[in-house]
Amino acid sequence: MAGLRVTAVDKVFDTRRGRVEALRGVDLSIGRGEFVAVLGRSGCGKTTLLRILGGLLAPTRGTVEAGGRSIRRPDGTRDDRVLSDVGMVFQDPNLFPWYTVADNVALPLKLRGVGRLERRKRAEELCERFGLRGFAAAYPRELSGGMRQRAALARAVSCDPSVLLMDEPFGALDAVTRDRMDLELQELHDAAGATTVFVTHSIPEAVLLADRVVLLTARPGRVRSIVEVPLARPRSIEVETTAEFGNAVRTLRRLLDEDGPR
Repeated sequence: MAGLRVTAVDKVFDTRRGRVEALRGVDLSIGRGEFVAVLGRSGCGKTTLLRILGGLLAPTRGTVEAGGRSIRRPDGTRDDRVLSDVGMVFQDPNLFPWYTVADNVALPLKLRGVGRLERRKRAEELCERFGLRGFAAAYPRELSGGMRQRAALARAVSCDPSVLLMDEPFGALDAVTRDRMDLELQELHDAAGATTVFVTHSIPEAVLLADRVVLLTARPGRVRSIVEVPLARPRSIEVETTAEFGNAVRTLRRLLDEDGPR
């Protein structure tokens, strides 16, 4: 399983209004199997950082390594051999509407040349695991928001990635469904042990899920603080009533408040 190392990463976008500096001098080391949440004000570069980690954006300067290997070749192009071990989940499930749930879940396997029977078996196993029993043949439009996000998560882990990158995957869900998905994600992480980076706007969600929480400053995003979460695993929703949970939430809120408005 791969850890992640980010070294001196800058990201500048050229827009019609001029150059926008999204990230500046980001250094971050994430251990194998660690769950790290990324917090910060809107526009601070959280999603930009995640997309750089996943190889969807190239940094303007700096490097990213997964498992000790650079995710980009010396000429700056993506190294898909390294990135093949990375799964990604976004706030929008991005399921293909013309594919069934099973076909969506199995798509990464198909792209890797896995045979049809093996793909079907794996998709059925994941549908069962992620609470989609009886919906493998359904289409995304026939699912609730929570079920669509379960399908997206199942697709992301179908190839057993060693790194899982998640960009506010449950932000559009209602509170009850979001709590349920948080607990399911925790169970998945504890069982699979993938190195996980989870972007969220929710301080309580970050504390519930993460081993450490990384706070980014307002744009340009830099690592302002890294806060350890002193809570044993596994964690239930009831942990939110404990003094340790409350203290961690207050610490993070204070640090964000000190960063000031955008």
